[in-house]
Amino acid sequence: MGKAQKYVLLGDATYPLQDWILKPYQEDENLTQRQLQFNYRLKRAHSVIENAFLRLKARWQILLKCDDCSLELLPTLVLACCILHNVCEAHDNPFNEEWLEGTEPTELPKPCQPAPAAMEDNQAEQVRELMCQYFESCGEG
Repeated sequence: MGKAQKYVLLGDATYPLQDWILKPYQEDENLTQRQLQFNYRLKRAHSVIENAFLRLKARWQILLKCDDCSLELLPTLVLACCILHNVCEAHDNPFNEEWLEGTEPTELPKPCQPAPAAMEDNQAEQVRELMCQYFESCGEG
């Protein structure tokens, strides 16, 4: 869209809109088709991410038991598992669906109440609008 953007994290409606946290538009009857499409794409991206982490944890089940290793080792262990996982995925190493039996998708703790409007970054709406325009220009999918 002619304007460089930095990386962003995906959040749900309970997180404050920041220029580094993308969250969906509030669902109501006033949403435009563009905004509904944006929310749909954000949900799809979020499910892809959840699936990737589920496969990572299933393939490297040591990540489910990281409470018995030192805090100093933990970042290296997670990074090593991510690298090995990406190598396996890139080389079409078979993924055994039975591995998923030991890994239940867990809901990570999230805020219970939406963030107060005062926490929202006014400039972040410009970032969300640019992304909304980008998704619109990409067509359906």
